[in-house]
Amino acid sequence: MKNLSNKTALVTGGSRGIGAAIAKRLAKEGANVAITYSASKEKAHEVLKAIEACGVKGIAIQADSADASALKAAVDQTAKEFNGLNILVNNAGVASYKPMEEFSLEEYDHAMNVNVKGVFVGSQAALKYLGEGGRIINIGTCMVDKVAFPGATVYSMSKTALVGLTKALAREVGKKGITVNLVHPGPINTDMNPADGPSADFQRTLLAVDDFGETEDIAAMVAFLAGEQAKNITGTGITIDGGTNI
Repeated sequence: MKNLSNKTALVTGGSRGIGAAIAKRLAKEGANVAITYSASKEKAHEVLKAIEACGVKGIAIQADSADASALKAAVDQTAKEFNGLNILVNNAGVASYKPMEEFSLEEYDHAMNVNVKGVFVGSQAALKYLGEGGRIINIGTCMVDKVAFPGATVYSMSKTALVGLTKALAREVGKKGITVNLVHPGPINTDMNPADGPSADFQRTLLAVDDFGETEDIAAMVAFLAGEQAKNITGTGITIDGGTNI
């Protein structure tokens, strides 16, 4: 039996990058997987095909994580479609880098709505369905520990909020058999932060290893945390950053 057979997972922002890799890995481990996407319908359906190719069921739901009602509806739809929910991966996030004085309140609100409120809303909605063995896995950033370059104030602040949310919620739901954890990626080769991008060489100077990580590195950790072997891991953050913050 695969590690996550007979489980159902929802991955927010699952149409690209780290989210897509997580969705595919959970499917390979035997879970039925729902993903949300904001605008990339074509990419979302490519991920859906990959999920179904693993011999499990999948659905792609258009839901912007900044829209609380759409996100709640996505959780409910997943649970209805698959007769329950076992794993929520709060992956959807936005990042913008520039001096703090250049941020508009609208930009600030959008970052906080996606990166913080979206995680709160999704987790709150999922708790109606999660039971013994339930998992909430949040995706943060290595910049909650150290910020190695300027311009990341809003992004770092929003992701740091997930540390408190993860720890407090883990304490709240632990007796129900639900774990809550946080994975902090560092430089990962994605379309948003390519290993051949304009800032890649600078980021490499921060690494202890040779090069950027791959999306599958994060997906592997999420799959582990979602499984039975991680039942005693909760309220913690696990950093996968190639030694950026040593």
